[in-house]
Order: sequence, then C-alpha cells, then structure tokens
Amino acid sequence: MKVFTTGQVAKICKVAPRTVSKWFDSGRLKGYRIPGSQDRRIPREYLIKFLKEHGMPLGDLEDEAMAKVLLVGQDQVLIENLKKHLPLERSFKIQIAASGFEAGIQAESFHPDCIVVDYSIGRIDAQQICQNLRRNSEYAETIVIALLPDDGSQITVDRAHVNESFKKPFDVALLAERLRTLIGARKELV
Repeated sequence: MKVFTTGQVAKICKVAPRTVSKWFDSGRLKGYRIPGSQDRRIPREYLIKFLKEHGMPLGDLEDEAMAKVLLVGQDQVLIENLKKHLPLERSFKIQIAASGFEAGIQAESFHPDCIVVDYSIGRIDAQQICQNLRRNSEYAETIVIALLPDDGSQITVDRAHVNESFKKPFDVALLAERLRTLIGARKELV
C-alpha cells in the first residue's frame, strides 16, 4: 500500500502543506500519525477517495487509480450498457473508437489497460486491430478482449492476439466483472 506525506499530498493537490494538515486534523482526509511523532501519513486509497469526493483532479494519480478501457465498436446498446456497468465514479474511464484507424489514434493518446474489440465492425478489421496491438511492444501487456458476433459463422480468435473472447449475446455485467478482475489483477483500483 502506497502512502503519502502531507508535503506530497500538498504537491498533488497544489495547496500548502498546512492546508493538508488542516484537512487531516479535521478528519476530512483520512490517514494516520507515525507513532512517537507528529508526522502524518495518508494512504493512497484515502487520498484518491478524498479527491473524488471533493471533485478535485487526480493529476498524476489518475493513471494508477483509473482503469482505462478502449471500446472499439459501433453498437450503441453495448456501449451504453458497458458504461452503466463500469461507472466512471468507480475508477473506470471509457473511450470509444468506431474504426481501426480511430482505435490506433485513441490507443496512442489514451494508453488503455484494456481494449475491447467488437468484431461486428468487420472481422478482418477487428483481427487487424488485435494483430497490430500485439506487434507493438507498448501494448504487449494490454488486455485485449474480442466480442464475437452471433451470426452463425465460425470465428476463431488467435490466443496470441486476444486474452479472452465473449460470444454475443452475452451479459454485459459479466463482461464488466471480467474487466474489473483482469485489470484489478494488474493495478490497484479504488
């Protein structure tokens, strides 16, 4: 568990260390005192919770506190259901890309932890996205999930390019839970 000093919290929040001490002493910012000292320590999870409750930006903590998911697809029902099951206030940030080209641009700027590729955008395009991701060493650790259509065709996914696959129709809550589990195993979500 990562902990911060009042000085470190002050830098993150862009306030004076005395302000952080006041938050701590009033009980608004949770933490503990070092035994035999007046020094305060604030655990990372309490700091993130405090920042979210007060609408303050997470700054540098955002990358380690938020699970970033890039959804490549055009199915609006799927997109809305996934957003409902992975609410933003619960440490999830979702970006949408409608095509392979857009997915490449989004992946470069967004640096997602997981990319969900809906094969209904076109089987060849979807496979190309997955292959291109795995060719790039920056995305070697990125979780890739394929959403396969239920159109009667037999689509096989290359396990070298895709971590998991779901065949439509499926319960979006199950996909959301799987995302929490896979990303949660790699980073500490709050």
